[in-house]
Amino acid sequence: MNLQERIARRRSARQDRSIIVDRDHLSPVVHRQEPVGRGPVLEQLLDTLEPAFDGELPSPVAVVGPAGAGTSAIITALFDALNDRLGESSRSIATTTRAGSTGPVTWFVYVDGRRVESAFAFYQAVLSVISAEPVPESGIGTDDLGERLTSQLTRHDRRAVVAIDHHDEPETLCYDRVRELLAPVNDSVSTIAVGQTEPDGWDADAGSTITIPAYRHHELVDVITDRASTGLAPGVLDHESVRELAVWADGNAHDALAALFSAAVLASTTDADHIEAGHLEQAQTAVPSHGVHVDRTLALSETRQQVLAHLVDVDRDGRPIREIAGDIADRSTLTDGTVKRFLYELADRGVIERVPLPTTGSGRRPSSVEPRFPTLVFRTLSSASTDSDLDTDGMSGENS
Repeated sequence: MNLQERIARRRSARQDRSIIVDRDHLSPVVHRQEPVGRGPVLEQLLDTLEPAFDGELPSPVAVVGPAGAGTSAIITALFDALNDRLGESSRSIATTTRAGSTGPVTWFVYVDGRRVESAFAFYQAVLSVISAEPVPESGIGTDDLGERLTSQLTRHDRRAVVAIDHHDEPETLCYDRVRELLAPVNDSVSTIAVGQTEPDGWDADAGSTITIPAYRHHELVDVITDRASTGLAPGVLDHESVRELAVWADGNAHDALAALFSAAVLASTTDADHIEAGHLEQAQTAVPSHGVHVDRTLALSETRQQVLAHLVDVDRDGRPIREIAGDIADRSTLTDGTVKRFLYELADRGVIERVPLPTTGSGRRPSSVEPRFPTLVFRTLSSASTDSDLDTDGMSGENS
């Protein structure tokens, strides 16, 4: 963002007297064009991908890092920049072909595994980047899409580097499956596995590994400051609060931004003119320790998001799953059985957690469920959130 845009946003905020200037700049699911504090890692990745500058395919690589280390942000920013510099002709391949262009074309394709669970969806995601023709969303078979991909990459001067992100999360395409789907164009494609762990069986023969460390304290301060400077009105958040938030997040940028976003929403809801310590404390309570990225919930189907939205609102304290499911069913068009099935499914995915309850007799021990995602961020960003009012003394239905 240039200086004029920064000034315009702050001027608008002063006129509107609003705390939040740009919600997207605070959101933990929105990536910056240039990740803050990740210069050395970007240089290391550029070293690995450098063969593409000469029209050659780089070797496969695994990019791994702990939760909140910014692996997704780094890869998406890098691929966008590389496509801008090296993939200009790919946006109008038909035109360049007619013009007789003989230069090699390399596409950099980012595939979000959270939103790609099938071969059909995978082919769609890749073709949407490398094909100049519209990609059908229905009315065509998976094999047909695979043939389209093959036809795009069988020419000697067309190549693609495909990154599969979140390959190690539940319900996503694993790296081996991606390699299977790309087997017909193996000579024209290089792959990058992005996640918290290397693919199963990964070794030196499979490819190299680049490890992205957790953010150091001063780096996380810079990340929070950068987001707050463009997302919040001036003077809303003091530097000491930024420092304390960075310490609390312990290297996890997702948790830091989720808490910042939540605190800003809480402050706006109470008509405060700045983010107070109480807002930050309440926001941190709404971000579970060692929880999951909020984007995992936003990638779920509309119906499952609706169940989670009601789960956040209902009283869960000491109550078994069947009672919680009944309350959610009463608030929706779903049956008790369907809600209960969804809750067990979401617990298996790790989005919510089953919590054992005390028992006084024999038989199967009952359990409750608790969210493992930032609840206030989810309620604000999810299109399936309920219309219940926010309790400014504590999240509605939240248990401290």
